Amino acid sequence: MEQINVPEIYGSMVFNDKVMKERLPKDVYKAVRKTIDNGTTLELTVANTVAATMKEWAIERGATHFTHWFQPMTGLTAEKHDSFINPDEKGNIIMNFSGKELVKGEPDASSFPSGGIRATFEARGYTAWDPSSPAFVKDGSLYIPTAFCSYTGESLDKKTPLLRSMDALNHEAVHMLHFLGKPDVKHVDTTIGSEQEYFLIDKDMYLSRKDLVLTGRTLFGAPAPKGQEMEDHYFGVLKPRVSEFMHDLDQELWKLGVPAKTKHNEVAPAQHELAPVFEMSNIAVDHNQLTMEIMKKVADRHNMACLLHEKPFDGVNGSGKHVNWSMGTDTGENLLEPGTTPAENTQFLVFLVAVIAAVDKYADLMRASVATAGNDHRLGANEAPPAVVSIFVGDELAQILDAIEKGQTPEDAKHTLMDIGAKVLPTLTKDTTDRNRTSPFAFTGNKFEFRMPGSSVSVADPAIILNTAVADSLREIRKSLEGTPKDQLETAIMAHLQALLKEHHKILFNGNGYAEDWVEKAEARGLYNLKSVPDAMPAFIAEKNVALFEKFHIYNASEIQARYEINLENYAKAIHIESLTMQDMIKKDVRSALVSYSSDLADEALAKKELSKDIDTDMETELVDELAKDGSGITSGLKKLAKDTKTAEGETDSLKKARYYHDVILQDMADVRSYIDAAEAEIPSDYLNYPTYEEMMFSLR
Repeated sequence: MEQINVPEIYGSMVFNDKVMKERLPKDVYKAVRKTIDNGTTLELTVANTVAATMKEWAIERGATHFTHWFQPMTGLTAEKHDSFINPDEKGNIIMNFSGKELVKGEPDASSFPSGGIRATFEARGYTAWDPSSPAFVKDGSLYIPTAFCSYTGESLDKKTPLLRSMDALNHEAVHMLHFLGKPDVKHVDTTIGSEQEYFLIDKDMYLSRKDLVLTGRTLFGAPAPKGQEMEDHYFGVLKPRVSEFMHDLDQELWKLGVPAKTKHNEVAPAQHELAPVFEMSNIAVDHNQLTMEIMKKVADRHNMACLLHEKPFDGVNGSGKHVNWSMGTDTGENLLEPGTTPAENTQFLVFLVAVIAAVDKYADLMRASVATAGNDHRLGANEAPPAVVSIFVGDELAQILDAIEKGQTPEDAKHTLMDIGAKVLPTLTKDTTDRNRTSPFAFTGNKFEFRMPGSSVSVADPAIILNTAVADSLREIRKSLEGTPKDQLETAIMAHLQALLKEHHKILFNGNGYAEDWVEKAEARGLYNLKSVPDAMPAFIAEKNVALFEKFHIYNASEIQARYEINLENYAKAIHIESLTMQDMIKKDVRSALVSYSSDLADEALAKKELSKDIDTDMETELVDELAKDGSGITSGLKKLAKDTKTAEGETDSLKKARYYHDVILQDMADVRSYIDAAEAEIPSDYLNYPTYEEMMFSLR
């Protein structure tokens, strides 16, 4: 592999703060920083200077076009490219880019999901520059991160509500810190680090599987003789093709300023993970969207396909996207850092309990924020983690919180040293919490790790809910303490935290989230267990949750309803496509292989009998009979699936439609799959015109 100079290439394609400081006039740079830091309006004269400088910088890096890069409610990104060229009256070309073009764009909004906010014929929509997320050059275009709204002002994207939620939490966290005696804090940012899991398979095999191409997952497939049971792939040696892919992926991401940090093999064969360094939430969201896009492009270059579906293969672990979330001040303080004596750290306990109360009160929204057709295969099956939202805090913090709840004085936490028994190894400081990989929401030292998001989802959705819910908790705590005399404040705070812990203690669980009896215990505690999109999405329009959104101006009534309708519609569409794809593959791929192999077996038995009546043909006969039974099951299952899919198409109520797809169509698909998988297990691979699980998961060398 070629040697690379990481400091030299890192951010080389990004119009970041360093570039702005070097290239912009001092007064313009200060104006831009003021806009980024304080949210003030950028004057058009300033925008014109920024645009001209940005254009020259981009052209130097090969850009001929610019695009407003936004995140509509498809869960993907969108872009429309315009060139910098402007012909003059003499037919010459001038490369031009104005402040107006930088700040505002007008893509056609008619074909993006709007949930009824906009009719198809109402095409106008606007994009607005987000100066806090740096522009970058990619594939010959200058990419400008933007928000996206309708002609009538409603948000049609994921960035706008995310920025609103960040503002809400900033406002409430700063107020709380001032209340606690830290008036020097001017700003609080939420930070995110998104651990991205994915699968890599050979591209030719990918293209041979219509289900992978059209739906992102295999709709049938007999299990390989070996899966993940040997636990030899996790953190294993990287195969040469995978290592080369990861090497190139790191370079591409570093050029774009994405701080890719960690890479390794995951649990399932062909599964891997990339984790970045923490960043401010809206930048982290932008970078995760970029990461998913670049992963696919780099994989393609290496003749591989990158699979981001949550469950591309049945029988092995699916892929998630662990969202590590924290809060930090402009003075450099992590508000979820316990310190050496967390029992005495009032500030830490206030913010910790605020998060606990927020997650418990809005656990249904937390689950709804990651509800997709793909993610249901993980959460609904109690796979990494279960669908029940709970919080892990570790034994030490659990003891402290328990003491506060009981009105006792918690003992100081002491960091202990671990002797690992070999003199050549260093003595290690033991962390204040263990790790619980089965917990949906775990405290991991100085941050929370939300493990429910699926590998393909936008990180914006859970971040919006978490930011807003914590802002609500902080406001409630502060308002309950306002007017308390300063000499009584410490006592009043602990009393209020005690009341909150008594109310929300049920969400705390340090045990095994995969245990069979946990679901029953969780139900007894009153915790939500929302296994599917149709179960989870009504939470989005529940009265308490609508009140939360409107209180902090995250969504208005029409934006809330739109997202509810869009998510249900996307769910139904995803399963509808899966149903049609399965039907098509059965007709064109499965049946032909089944008939061909059965015919050859029958011919072989007949040929043996013709040679001698004494030759045993029981094996061929029994196998033909077994395949005939599977074929009969496939035929009847196909008919039922086709019939029920037609019924689903006629349903007009979005929730009823989603429930029908979940309860009926998915069950139909599972039923017919059982016969296909049984038949495939008996049919030699050279009769199949698609690759098997064994071939796909173990093909890369």
